[in-house]
Amino acid sequence: MNKLYFGLPADCSTLVDLLSWRSLQQKESQVYIFLRDGEVDEFHLTYKQLESQARAIGALLQSMGAYGERALLLYPPGLEFITAFFGCLYAGVVAVPAYPPRRNQKVSRLQAIVANSQAKFLLTTTSELVNIESRLPQNPELIGLHRLATDNLNIDLALEWQQPNLSGSTLAFLQYTSGSTGTPKGVMVSHQNLLHNEQLIKIAFGHTEKSIIAGWLPLFHDMGLIGNVLQPLYLGVPCILMSPVAFLQKPVRWLQAISRYKATTSGGPNFAYDLCVDKITAEQRESLDLSSWDVAFNGAEPIRAETLKRFTDTFQPCGFRWQAFYPCYGMAETTLFISGSLKTAPPIFYQVNKVALEQNQVLAATDDSDFQTIVGCGVTMFDQIAIVDPKSNTQCSPEQVGEIWVSGLSVAQGYWNQLEATKQTFNAYLEDTGEGPFLRTGDLGFLYKGELYVTGRLKDVIIIRGRNHYPQDIELTVEQSHPALYPGWGAAFAVEVEGKERLVIVQEIERSYLRSLDVNQVVEAICKAVSQQHELQVYAVLLLKPGSIPKTSSGKIQRYACKAGYLARNLDTVGTWSANTLLIEEPNSSVSLTSQSGSNLPVVIIKNNEFVKSDYELIKVYTTESIQNWIVNWLSKALKIKAESIEIRKSFAEYGVDSQIAVELAQQLEDWLKFPEKIEPTIAWSFPDIASLAEHLANEVTIKTSTSSSQRIHNVEVKQSISKLQISQPDSNLAVEQLSPEQIELLINKELSELENLLEGSR
Repeated sequence: MNKLYFGLPADCSTLVDLLSWRSLQQKESQVYIFLRDGEVDEFHLTYKQLESQARAIGALLQSMGAYGERALLLYPPGLEFITAFFGCLYAGVVAVPAYPPRRNQKVSRLQAIVANSQAKFLLTTTSELVNIESRLPQNPELIGLHRLATDNLNIDLALEWQQPNLSGSTLAFLQYTSGSTGTPKGVMVSHQNLLHNEQLIKIAFGHTEKSIIAGWLPLFHDMGLIGNVLQPLYLGVPCILMSPVAFLQKPVRWLQAISRYKATTSGGPNFAYDLCVDKITAEQRESLDLSSWDVAFNGAEPIRAETLKRFTDTFQPCGFRWQAFYPCYGMAETTLFISGSLKTAPPIFYQVNKVALEQNQVLAATDDSDFQTIVGCGVTMFDQIAIVDPKSNTQCSPEQVGEIWVSGLSVAQGYWNQLEATKQTFNAYLEDTGEGPFLRTGDLGFLYKGELYVTGRLKDVIIIRGRNHYPQDIELTVEQSHPALYPGWGAAFAVEVEGKERLVIVQEIERSYLRSLDVNQVVEAICKAVSQQHELQVYAVLLLKPGSIPKTSSGKIQRYACKAGYLARNLDTVGTWSANTLLIEEPNSSVSLTSQSGSNLPVVIIKNNEFVKSDYELIKVYTTESIQNWIVNWLSKALKIKAESIEIRKSFAEYGVDSQIAVELAQQLEDWLKFPEKIEPTIAWSFPDIASLAEHLANEVTIKTSTSSSQRIHNVEVKQSISKLQISQPDSNLAVEQLSPEQIELLINKELSELENLLEGSR
């Protein structure tokens, strides 16, 4: 027996060896069942059929001298992709899985893959070949490829197949990651990488010869290929497959397949579980039996505790168990799998202090702290894992967030034809210990009691005013801010505007809201929620048509592509808003009724029913209206938006007033009003809009005079409320309030005549 891959023959060092052995041991056993309609229309493939077709395709490629070359695989979902993939391996050809372009779809990514991989062959089905060849005039780079349809080959070609010279280090396929369409990166995955990672998955998932796998993930993507195609082959167990489209059309199909075939292992990205909760009806749930589901893996995107709870609450009556959830973490550069929880243990949550986390510090939340719940991604089965400061390349302390570095036999060979990128990502060494080489995952996280917690993506982290904001957290806030927003189909990212990072939100709209969509209402809800939850000002919001947000082949949102689309102004929007449309050089001073110059005029204001006689010759009275106008003008300057667009009864949060702006506002108000007491920096949260804040300040501001001797008049009893009728001069900043009868009488008899003379003289 092979000591590394127990349960396999000692000479099994490649996937070709593995399939050949399975086809001898389990000839007529079904390895793949494809549900063409996602329900009952089945196509079957046995181990013997798979190996025969792989040999036939391999022999055809061998006859064309393809050994060592790259072959582009452009297949619709189905068993034909699987036979072509193994056909490449049987010929010693490097497979390059990709998705065939849809009609009238841009193929810039496909063009870039062809150019980077230097592919010589294109394998597909007969029907897809018609589509591809019809586009050759527009895509001349495809003309030079040998284009082959593999679905109708003569099976007798299998007799001509010759065993190629392969070893564990032989390159099996290129997995192109979701990078820029201009510079895609092909991860070089060897046979040894694949067998080692399949062994890790087998151990981590607790798989046995009785396991049954089901899935809808794209087969050309690492999770679908390695988890749903190669893992069943490695175990010698069946897998039930359907297309991603079948799942997205009717999410219940996924759970129906698990129920019908008694699948034990199935999973996908976090959004798939949310989709099931949102779209599967109570009536549909009545027919489901999910009691066989032992491993419900969740990976490929941030895992949300709320999703796990919602799914369990919804499908527990169907036999689903909380312990079945299996949060895991991985990436193409490590073949697939890096870490996962113990199969018998429930998901682990860790509540950390949110503010500390934004400073890359790990601090357990207390009862009264602002906390964030992070889902643990299990323990790593790699040779080594390190949490590293990405700036100094030294190991972080246990209470620090850092970049996740890993090393082991599952780490791929590098990026095809990109030596510099390979050196930077796959050959990292610790500066403090000299250990290495490590793979730099580009993900941020920390270890706590052996559990790996992933907090975000290094490149995706939004840094505004020195604070780290994880886009997935903002995206969750956005999607929950208004029912018109489609959950899981949004992106948050930063763009540089005038040398500063600004936050942009891109979010799809629920189809049912398209006709009645109130763009302003939705935008206001988004801005308010983001400001309240994250103390961030949203710079732009783009509401997209359903199904139009850029995604990877596996359904993950592409933030970089959303950003590129925003900058290029080519996203398919149904409504947009941007602070840029309100930008001005300077606020329009004509809007203000008062001067912001902070003149030296003393102030006569009522506080606690007490009055003061001023020794100044001219008196200035700050009223609610004058304070409102001052705040409007100040915010106009601070936020660079038109003063006319600011409404006094809209919350500060809706205008994106964060903690820093709130502190600045309090200080400026204190200076302008010449308060003897300090205005609390949090006053904007206590009085959350301009109207309430101005009213509060007008009632609470203290009498200010220039003399040290002030004559206080006590025992004034206010018997009725003050009317806020203001008496203002058209061409000055002077104003007084209409007071209660007792107050007016007191002022008239003792003080007011002097003031009235001054006012009359200034007209």
